[in-house]
Amino acid sequence: MQPSAFALPRLEPAYVAAAAFATAGLVLAYDPVVWLVQIWRDPSNDQNGFLVAALTAGLAARSIASPYAMATSRHWMTAFVLLICSAIVRLFGQVLAISVLGALTLVLDVYALGLLLGLDRRAFAISPGWLAIVFAFALPLERVVQRSIGYLLQQLSADGACGVLKLGFGSVTCEGVRIVLDGKDVLVDLPCSGARTALLSLLALAVVACLTRPRLLQTLAGLTIAIAAAYAANVLRITVLAIGIAHPGSLGGVDVMAAPWHDAIGLAALALVLAALMIWGRWVMSNEAVPQKATRVTKLQAYHPSHIDAISAHGRIVLGCAALALALVIVSQPRRPIDVAERNIALEVPAWISGEPAEPIALDPREAAYFTQHGGAAAKARYGVHNLLLVRTSSPLRHLHDPQDCLRGLGFAVSYAGMLFEPLPAAVYTATSPNGERFRIDVTFVSNRGHVTTNVAAAVWHWMRGEAAVWTAIQRITPSGIPTARHDQWSAAALAALGVGAPLSPRMTQAATGEQP
Repeated sequence: MQPSAFALPRLEPAYVAAAAFATAGLVLAYDPVVWLVQIWRDPSNDQNGFLVAALTAGLAARSIASPYAMATSRHWMTAFVLLICSAIVRLFGQVLAISVLGALTLVLDVYALGLLLGLDRRAFAISPGWLAIVFAFALPLERVVQRSIGYLLQQLSADGACGVLKLGFGSVTCEGVRIVLDGKDVLVDLPCSGARTALLSLLALAVVACLTRPRLLQTLAGLTIAIAAAYAANVLRITVLAIGIAHPGSLGGVDVMAAPWHDAIGLAALALVLAALMIWGRWVMSNEAVPQKATRVTKLQAYHPSHIDAISAHGRIVLGCAALALALVIVSQPRRPIDVAERNIALEVPAWISGEPAEPIALDPREAAYFTQHGGAAAKARYGVHNLLLVRTSSPLRHLHDPQDCLRGLGFAVSYAGMLFEPLPAAVYTATSPNGERFRIDVTFVSNRGHVTTNVAAAVWHWMRGEAAVWTAIQRITPSGIPTARHDQWSAAALAALGVGAPLSPRMTQAATGEQP
């Protein structure tokens, strides 16, 4: 009897199992990939993760395009363990509603795929592990580093720059992250913390290591060089900026805080780091052991089902289906965020500021839903031409942010304009709306224990050390056409009305509290 022309081809059990495992991986990776793409597209994040992802894909594609140069190995077992670990991490990210944790699974996935594709056994061989580390920099790591240890990095950078400046100048005063050089204030603020320099240095290290595949001791040497060079580069950058602020003539009279000079100084410092890492890479390659003559194999031999394992055909299918079922269970788990702020936090705007009554501004539906889900409180009000925005939370990692985070997402062009120290420290930003309106924004963060800072990193640092439980962000917003003196007076009155800041004169106190003379 002739077989039917329409008979379906027989499917290899190994391929059925592989398809089930692949589907399980796609189910687990879907939400993290969507979240990461949204991060890349969100203008408020101001980071270039997509370029790093493209670099990762380019390195992998270049390796895949080359033929196999070594016999197959049993890396599939390591890849399987990595995928299991990825599923566990994905479970915690899902349940705890921590998107960054869920996205870390993609790093493990890249490592596993690199092993399965045999990137380390190609004619153009690269390290799957280092390739995964390269991809890790596509995540919003700078934001995480700035918010978690940014304040510590500020302190270290300020100490280093202060020590260098004292070698050449007699009038140098160091007060935490504030440096006074010949009477001019230089603040080592959050952008100058060194987080970006450190991350770019480590990314460069990962790329070089991916191509050179260093041994353990070589890796430790490279890591030491990258960290030391990044720190030295940031200290050098801050030192040059401080000299340029205090003595503009020594640098040709250029404004070191304005484009393109500010960026050029940073790029020049970073170039020194890259040069050091290139020298390290050449040293690794010069000490590379001569590889043994490898056996050339075809792609079909490398991926033949018989290389999967010794488990029975039905056993493979059962494992694949179990992995798929587990993936569906993981992604269906309800989210229970652990960093939710208290929900009964009281927050009200002052009834009067500088003689102007408050006109409350309702939160938009997205803002209201966010604070309902994650706790905390926010309030907005208009006082004549001025606006006041308050955010109070017991979870600063979740709620606190500077204007760059939110306004860029609304289409504003936001730039940091410097610091004020009176009546309270405040970070000053300028913002331009999509229709061309310009605003000045003063931001101060105040804790329930009297801490005052200008950036989220310091607030989070005190919060993690248990020194302050509740923080309030105070944003004072004024159209740019308003005279600076008038804005400063209103900003001071707003702080006084909120019970923070230096005491005002009796007349200003009456205006701030709404009392009539």
